[in-house]
Amino acid sequence: MTHSLSFDSVKPGARCAAALAALSLLGACASKDVMGYGVGPQAERAVMAQQASKDPAPDTPGMYLGLIDQMQSQGLYFASLAHIDAYDKRYGASPDSILLRADALRRTDQPAAAANAYGQLLKTPLATRGYRGLGLIAGAAGDFGRAAQELQQAVQLAPTDATTLSDLGYARLRDGDVDGARVPLMKAAELDQTNPKIVSNVALYLLANGNHAQALAVMNQQKLAPDVRAAIRSDAAKVAAAARAQTRGAPPQQDSGALGAGARTVASAQGIEPAPRLLQRFAQ
Repeated sequence: MTHSLSFDSVKPGARCAAALAALSLLGACASKDVMGYGVGPQAERAVMAQQASKDPAPDTPGMYLGLIDQMQSQGLYFASLAHIDAYDKRYGASPDSILLRADALRRTDQPAAAANAYGQLLKTPLATRGYRGLGLIAGAAGDFGRAAQELQQAVQLAPTDATTLSDLGYARLRDGDVDGARVPLMKAAELDQTNPKIVSNVALYLLANGNHAQALAVMNQQKLAPDVRAAIRSDAAKVAAAARAQTRGAPPQQDSGALGAGARTVASAQGIEPAPRLLQRFAQ
């Protein structure tokens, strides 16, 4: 488990529609290029995916994994799954290929299969990524208590990973544990002072803790857009409700609707993007 945490964003139906649109663009781009219109970014991505599927696999396992990782960085998760199958057939599965598979399964809305893959990493050198992936899956399902447990395991293995610390802080906030969110979020903020995911989580913590003036100062300093600020305030209300439920001894109500796959990320390395569903406070 961009505002800031990263539970995934695009609904399966939307992904299928996007894939179909990409296929149609493949047929259209040639005629447009002949007429002088050039090839748009979406068509370029579709062409790259098609070309990647035709090109022979790189000569070494490391080069092939690099190609797959690049495809995922471009959002081509379905195509990457096909290449991971080819990689495993040629070289055999490795922790690196299992991680790539787990991330692709999570990003293509296959949580059970993704959880199984992440679980395979727990006794490997990539155990940190395995626990983090399990935490993100739990958060996407609205189980913030479980998300916090898994992310705590990840933090214990990688105590200076700012993104995972921020994810842990957000999960604790959404589970109603405002006090427990303070230390991981402050660590994350000092380790990476420019990460917009972390900054928005810190603003959320300040609001949830009653420090409204400080929260406003942070949002003003980072020049957060109005819709991002509104989303943070909306999430602060959810944190308050979860905290009240914890005080009464009742489990906080899960908010699976707010974690829906259709949500867009709130923050990215390129800047802040509007996204009303704040489970996107989890980094991807």
